[in-house]
Amino acid sequence: MTITPAQIQSASQALRSVLRFDYPADSVLSRYFRDLRELGARDRAFVAEAVYGVLRRKRTLERLCGPEASTRHLVLAWLARVEGTTLRQLGDGLHGRDTDFFTEIKGRESGELTLAESADLPDWLAERLLATLSPEQLVALAQSLNRPAPLDLRANTLKIDRDALIERLKADGIACAPGRFSPTAVRLEGKPALQKHPLFLDGSFEVQDEGSQLLGYLLQPKRGEMVVDFCAGAGGKTLLLGALMRNSGRLYAFDVSDKRLSKLKPRMARSGLSNIHPVVIASENDPRVKRLAGKIDRVLVDAPCSGLGTLRRNPDLKWRQSPEALAELTVKQAAILASAARLVKPGGRLVYATCSLLVEENEAIVEAFLAANEGFALVNAQEVLAKQGIAVECGEQLRLTPLAHDTDGFFAAVLERKA
Repeated sequence: MTITPAQIQSASQALRSVLRFDYPADSVLSRYFRDLRELGARDRAFVAEAVYGVLRRKRTLERLCGPEASTRHLVLAWLARVEGTTLRQLGDGLHGRDTDFFTEIKGRESGELTLAESADLPDWLAERLLATLSPEQLVALAQSLNRPAPLDLRANTLKIDRDALIERLKADGIACAPGRFSPTAVRLEGKPALQKHPLFLDGSFEVQDEGSQLLGYLLQPKRGEMVVDFCAGAGGKTLLLGALMRNSGRLYAFDVSDKRLSKLKPRMARSGLSNIHPVVIASENDPRVKRLAGKIDRVLVDAPCSGLGTLRRNPDLKWRQSPEALAELTVKQAAILASAARLVKPGGRLVYATCSLLVEENEAIVEAFLAANEGFALVNAQEVLAKQGIAVECGEQLRLTPLAHDTDGFFAAVLERKA
């Protein structure tokens, strides 16, 4: 496929906006495409691929191009060194100095890279990960995080079972297969547009990473129970919990953001669930939370976190996060977990989860919580899943990575209040 001068120019412009790191890359790109409606589908696909490609390999590319590299040079270096693009494929896309730069960067030696540069990570993040990984494991994990994520669906079992969903999708020419772990996961080949697919419109499936689906099976809500999704966001996991409860009992979806929770309402309507009660709370200490103290069977805390387990989808996060932001997050995570725990009745279950890879957001939070709350005990996550027929090597506290499981990076601890 020939790459045009306009595509290279658009990718450079979009990348310049993204690299300010004022906002998430996906929202910057959405705004860029909104402002440039004349860009065709192929041009948009190239721009998005180039921007995300540079974000993934930013340190390596900057080392090759020099610290003062223009966004145009970064895009050309990505094409030359990561994508293996040839001059012929660029057609009339390059002239003069660009041609010289492209040819020269193809064969340029990068010199000896530091470990963080080899992993395309900021120094501070590589250092944190080395607390639990060898240098070789760090590079392997980083490479897995630099590959684009596959697209997973979750069958809404209130409307369709997974096998029937797969059959229907295949009949429509959409290549897919069952997920490896979650009983409701379907993995697609490629990234077909699904927003207008009849089965999406009627609520038969939702887009949801397979790792995220396993959190619902760790909580294991039952029919007729009182359940709280403490940090519900736009409600992906809430919908799964509602389906696992077979649309019975009472499921509260708490979140501090009205905007995020408002996205749950149309999804609820599509899903056919009527047992969900979205509640906007002011903070984890909201009176509406306190009124439920000791009354809830199961509580899911999918805590706000660094998101570093989602770098396959959000590679800008590794450049936008900082040790200072992380320190603030861990304080918030501990406070949210302590508050959510008060809701759990004796014999009830609490699952603390993040999409982070860092010990300080995960094991350290759980360890401190258990030290301060003798009424709670840790339950083996791998065994909880095995009892439901889900075989996954994930440890006593669930740890999923794209390297080992081909899911986003997730952590979860299953905690039960002693009866």
